[in-house]
Amino acid sequence: MIFARNPTIATPFVAPLFTLLLSVVSVAAENHVSRVIDIPRIGLGTWLSDRKKVAHAVEYALDSGYNHIDAALIYRNEDQTGKGIALAGVNREDVWVTSKLWNEHHRPDQVEAAITKSISDLGVDYLDLYLMHWPVAFVPGEGTKIDEETSIFDTWRAMEDLVRANLTRAIGISNFAKQDVEDILEMCSICPYAHEFETHPYLQQQDFVDFHKEVGIKVIAYSPLANTNPTYHSGLKPILQDPFWKYMADKKEATVPQVVLAWGLQRGTVVIPKSVHEQYIKENLEALDIKLTEDDMKAIAEQDKKTRMNDPGKSWGVKLFADLDDPTDLDENAKGKEL
Repeated sequence: MIFARNPTIATPFVAPLFTLLLSVVSVAAENHVSRVIDIPRIGLGTWLSDRKKVAHAVEYALDSGYNHIDAALIYRNEDQTGKGIALAGVNREDVWVTSKLWNEHHRPDQVEAAITKSISDLGVDYLDLYLMHWPVAFVPGEGTKIDEETSIFDTWRAMEDLVRANLTRAIGISNFAKQDVEDILEMCSICPYAHEFETHPYLQQQDFVDFHKEVGIKVIAYSPLANTNPTYHSGLKPILQDPFWKYMADKKEATVPQVVLAWGLQRGTVVIPKSVHEQYIKENLEALDIKLTEDDMKAIAEQDKKTRMNDPGKSWGVKLFADLDDPTDLDENAKGKEL
């Protein structure tokens, strides 16, 4: 991978469903690259990674062949993630670094300070991708109180300025419903490069994935191993113990996570499995070598349970994923905003 210092992705594209929009993912400047350096297909996730272990995990991943690290301010471990990047001794241009704007920093006058904090903690000069973590704004300093005065459009315009300021090469979104995506595409000057959302064999959302392909937005699949995370759905059989996936793993002479990740890769999504264990970090990367047949893909499509693992909407009092599989189920008496 070859980047200039503080480069931005310089690639105009026209989203087919929005043919009147010319989506320019960068602005002209002397130090911009003239060709796209694309997001690597597999990365190391850092959500819920132990602060005492994440630096070594990142260092080991980069030493083992990873070149993509997914971080976020709210993970509260970006400083340790940055330590791992530094320990690996890689050139900045050889690693893709993503971070995310947390909900309480959505007000336009707070966006630049938020990305600057992430850049500083991660020990880099710029980000490759900066995502709006959720389409929800919190009132600063008041917990999860919803900020009704700040729209995602206000926040997005401020994020566009981050690209112009060479603080990030590209911007994107995370956890948006389809209507949210369409609304952003209708107003953006710099449109989303990628959308990071939950998708895995138990929540395949194939129509939603296909929609992103049609409009030219990359899909980054978080929690690609479904409910391997101990905080997820204790009532649902862990995918690692699922007989179907054990059969598929035996068939491919691989581990269950490797086959699940291979499916995510083969359907065209970027996957960001999280681990702080050397064995699993290495094994996950080897998913790149596994090939699934058309019959395999059809069989996997039948395993969809349309079950979402990560939905904070109820605790926030907002209905998330309104037009997607398994939206937030708010109590009838709960006061909520649909997002």
